[in-house]
Amino acid sequence: MLAQPPQPQTTRNWQPIVKAFEAAIDQKNVVRKREELLVYECDGLTSYRQRPEVVVLPRTTEEVAAIVKICNQYQVPFVARGSGTGLSGGALPIEDCVLIVTSLMKKILRVDLENQRVVVQPGVINNWVTQAVSGAGFYYAPDPSSQIICSVGGNVAENSGGVHCLKYGVTTNHVLGLKLVLPTGAIVDVGGTIPEMPGYDLTGLFVGSEGTLGIATEITLRILKTPESVRVLLADFTSVAAAGATVADIIRAGIIPGGMEMMDNLSINAVEDVVATNCYPRDAEAILLVEVDGLEVEAETNTQRVRQICLQNGARNVTVATDLEERLRLWKGRKAAFAAMGKISPDYYVQDGVIPRTQLEYVLTEIARLGEQYGYFVANVFHAGDGNLHPLVLYDNAVPGALEKVEALGGAILKLCVQVGGSISGEHGIGADKRCYMPEMFTPTDLETMQWVRQTFNPQGLANPTKIFPTPKTCGEAARAETAKQFKGVDRF
Repeated sequence: MLAQPPQPQTTRNWQPIVKAFEAAIDQKNVVRKREELLVYECDGLTSYRQRPEVVVLPRTTEEVAAIVKICNQYQVPFVARGSGTGLSGGALPIEDCVLIVTSLMKKILRVDLENQRVVVQPGVINNWVTQAVSGAGFYYAPDPSSQIICSVGGNVAENSGGVHCLKYGVTTNHVLGLKLVLPTGAIVDVGGTIPEMPGYDLTGLFVGSEGTLGIATEITLRILKTPESVRVLLADFTSVAAAGATVADIIRAGIIPGGMEMMDNLSINAVEDVVATNCYPRDAEAILLVEVDGLEVEAETNTQRVRQICLQNGARNVTVATDLEERLRLWKGRKAAFAAMGKISPDYYVQDGVIPRTQLEYVLTEIARLGEQYGYFVANVFHAGDGNLHPLVLYDNAVPGALEKVEALGGAILKLCVQVGGSISGEHGIGADKRCYMPEMFTPTDLETMQWVRQTFNPQGLANPTKIFPTPKTCGEAARAETAKQFKGVDRF
C-alpha cells in the first residue's frame, strides 16, 4: 500500500512544536500572528487560499534540516515556498501544516567563471544570477517572465522555462548539482559540478518534483557565455494561422531561435495599454517575436532567413532590433503580458499546456471556440517555438460561479492539449491546480509508479502532501464541492 497524505489534526498541540522551531532558528523568523500568516496563504494562483498554522524562515541548510526533523518528529506536514510566484498552487499550504519559506536564503555562495558555474541558495532571485556574471560576459539562460521576482529554488521545484527555453532548455538543463534536505531531515548531495555524473540521475529526478521529495538548499547552476551577436525580429500578421505557420516553417528551415514568442490581438492591446511600447501594432491579429543569436555572421544570416520566411507567410511588417535598448523594448511588452491583463479584466486564470508546433493553428482556433462556448474571452501569449501555451481566461471572480466555470474551461483546454499529442504542463507544474487532470496523460500504473518514487524519498507523506497526484479526496464531485466550500470561506479575500 502506498502511504496516504497525512490527515489534518484539528486538536494538535502546536505549543511544543513552535517552541522547538524557536529553539532551532531565530525566534523572529517563526511567524504565528494571524495577520502575518495572510501573506502566505496562496502562491500566484490566488484562486485557492489556505492559511498555514506556522511559517518558518530559515537561513541555512542546517536550519532547514532542523525544521524538517521537528516536522518529522511531530508528524506535521510541511510545504516549501520560495517567492510565491508559482501559478499552479504548488506552494499552497494545506490545513494543519508548516510553511518553510526560503526567501531569506538569498546568498550567491560561489561564482566559478572558469568552469562556468554558480552556486546559490534557493532564495536567490533568478535575474540576480545573470547580474552577478554579466560583467564578465556570461548569463543564466532560464528566464521566466517573473525572473525579476521569482526564486531559483522555485524554478527548480517547477522546472521553469522562459523565453529562451526553445534553444537553451528549461531549468533542468542548467542544474548541475543540489544539496538537499530530505523529508526525514537528512542532508544529501546529488549531482555535482560537471554535467554528467555516474549513477542514477537524482538531480534530474528532483528538478520538477514540486517540493514532494525534499527541499533544495544549495543549487549549482550552469552559466553560458554571452552570444557575440543578438537580433530580435518583430513580425505582425493579419491572422493567427499565418503566424502559427511561420513558427513551424522557421524550425523546419533548421533555424533554432534563442526565443520565439507569439501574442494575439487581445494581449497586444492589453500590453500597449499598460506598457506603451509603441511598437506592437494594435490592429495585428498576432505578432511574433523572434530572437536569433550566435556569431555575427550566423546571426546576420539567420535574421535574413527568418525575415524572408515571415514575409512569405504574409507578415505585413518585419522590424529588426540590434542594439540592446531596442531589443529590451521589444521584449518588454511580452514580459509584462500577464500583469497587463489586470488592465482589461478584474481577474484572470492562466493555464499552461504544451502542443506540437504543427497543431498551433487548430488548437488556437479550438481555444477561441471553447471561450465562446463557456462565455469568456481568452488571451493567448506563449512560447510559440516549443508549443508551450499560456491561455489567459479573463473573468470576474465577484460573479457567483465564475471561478468554477473558468476552471472547467481551463480543464477543457488541457484535455485538448493532450488530445493533439501534448502535455498538461510545460513549466508551471501540476501543483494543486492540475492534479485531477493527470489521468488524462498517465495510466493508473504510470501514476502508481511515480508514487513509489515519491514514497522512497517521502515515506511519511509529509513533504508537500496532496500535490501533483489525484486522490479520491482531492478529485471527484464530492471533492470539488468541498474544495469550492473551503476556498469560499474566511480565507478568501
